[in-house]
Amino acid sequence: MPSADVEDIRKELAAHGQEHLLKFWPRLTNDQKRQLAADILSIDFNDLNTAYKDTKSNKENNQKLDMFMEPIPEELHEGVTRCSPQQLQEYQNIGLREIAEGRVAALLLAGGQGTRLGVNYPKGMYDVGLPSRKTLYQLQGERLLKLQELAEKLTGKKGTIPWYIMTSEHTMEPTLEFFDKHDYFGLQKDDLVVFEQYMLPCLTLEGKIILETPYKVSKAPDGNGGLFRALRLRGILEDMSKRGIKYVHVYCVDNILVKMADPVFIGYCISKNANCAAKVVEKVVPTEAVGVVCRVGGKFQVVEYSEISSSTAQKRNPDGRLTFNAGNICNHFFTLDFLHQIGCGDKKLKYHIAEKKIPYVADDGKTIKPMKPNGIKLEKFVFDVFEFSDKFAAWEVKREAEFSPLKNADTAQKDTPTTARLSLYALHRQYIRDAGGRFAEEQGDDFVSVDLKVPVNGEEKKDVAEEKSAVGVCEISPLVSYAGDGLEELVAGKIFKGKVVINSPREQMPVSDNGKIDN
Repeated sequence: MPSADVEDIRKELAAHGQEHLLKFWPRLTNDQKRQLAADILSIDFNDLNTAYKDTKSNKENNQKLDMFMEPIPEELHEGVTRCSPQQLQEYQNIGLREIAEGRVAALLLAGGQGTRLGVNYPKGMYDVGLPSRKTLYQLQGERLLKLQELAEKLTGKKGTIPWYIMTSEHTMEPTLEFFDKHDYFGLQKDDLVVFEQYMLPCLTLEGKIILETPYKVSKAPDGNGGLFRALRLRGILEDMSKRGIKYVHVYCVDNILVKMADPVFIGYCISKNANCAAKVVEKVVPTEAVGVVCRVGGKFQVVEYSEISSSTAQKRNPDGRLTFNAGNICNHFFTLDFLHQIGCGDKKLKYHIAEKKIPYVADDGKTIKPMKPNGIKLEKFVFDVFEFSDKFAAWEVKREAEFSPLKNADTAQKDTPTTARLSLYALHRQYIRDAGGRFAEEQGDDFVSVDLKVPVNGEEKKDVAEEKSAVGVCEISPLVSYAGDGLEELVAGKIFKGKVVINSPREQMPVSDNGKIDN
């Protein structure tokens, strides 16, 4: 690199107090110099400095939110338990018709790696240990296939649900390779659009940019709120417009019970003429570590549990329910028009600070992995766009039916592969009960074999001890049922025992990543 160019970079860094980024310059190879220079030139220092200062200020101001908080107005806060079966069916039909017309897309936020799970690959590729050995990606892909089938059955029109997946720099390639390896789980390749979010430099607690190695700036994804910038700059909004998309369902990868492009949610939002909406679950314990959707100063937003005082968190209505009970689960609806409005940059989202253990380069040029938080990552949150909506709505769902996040390894107390797996088993057992089936161990009856047209319980005969240990295991393929629908003819009047697995006739035995058949 010409010395004149280096001097220009040095002056720019000095103007922003970041001269230390060139401290190893004399000992770098030419390739390393080019890499470091490219990293530095990609940084918008004015934006970075402003973001750092604003987050410090926001953190102080957030302590004063309590006096401005108001619950969501009842007319904008309906839910599954507050609607009649007829109303729910009407919402569902509205959503299915839009799907059949090709106007609904699903958008997955999948930038996180499985670090807390103890794996080094994207969370969507994780296998929680179901009998089918299906990963989160496969479960979600098959739910989309079934939903398209339901929409066609209602309308006679065959619409598709494009699936957009926002990855990070670290999860992009593994995700693409995984879907290609598994033939997109039956989806059309053209209907899967994978794009990458942007990265931001990591900072010390004093606002200095961290070097990960002598020639590499430490960077991290800009948070799920970076979605809106990526939608515009990666050409995703343009792609959606060309496909005729009008409504977008946005959700996080780690919820094993998620209903992508949920037609009931879509139909409700359309009925309310909402351009922005959130699915919520009822928060019943004041100390639960979950943000709440509410109004602050007349604008909708999510207030993090750490920003709410104990007295405000414990407030209750006359019926005994918490006043601020709309728990956020990162499950949202947006119209494409609203996304265009946000993506054009006329509305700026605020940044948040996350204190993290960030590897850094020591004076001797070696990278150190700290034992405690030593720096910050700047992030934007997807729900911070709520305040820009003039047509907001919330839809409350049952936690046990739609929310079981996967965040930690099984050594943790909650949000683990085991809790996710058991949540799915419990939900699928309830689907069978609702469809008229029963379970022998719950009835006190002797075990009775059942004869279905699809594989159930795997082998015909099993060891008694094995059967007893399998009690409670229940998995229904998404290709059989999206959300408990269509099960009556399979299970009504039948008594189930032991491990129950209901697959579609067209499903093959699950194949593991090493290509061998899992028995």
